[in-house]
Amino acid sequence: MYGLIGKMLRVNLTEGTVAEEYLSDVLVKKYLGGRGLGTKIYVDEVDKDTDAFAPENKLILMTGPLTGTFAT
Repeated sequence: MYGLIGKMLRVNLTEGTVAEEYLSDVLVKKYLGGRGLGTKIYVDEVDKDTDAFAPENKLILMTGPLTGTFAT
C-alpha cells in the first residue's frame, strides 16, 4: 500500500507512556488499515463488558486508504 508508514503510536494516558509499534503488512492488507484495523485492535484488546468511561477502555484514532475521499 502506498503511503503506509507501517507504524502505530500507542499513548497510555493513565501511565503517561508512549510506545511506537510496527504493523505487519499482512495485518494491514487483511484489514485495509484505518477502520478495519482499528476495529480489530479494539475487539482483541477490550473486554466486551468494559464501561465506556473506564480507564481500561481505549480511544482509537486511525487513518486508512479511504481517508479524505468521497468513499468515506
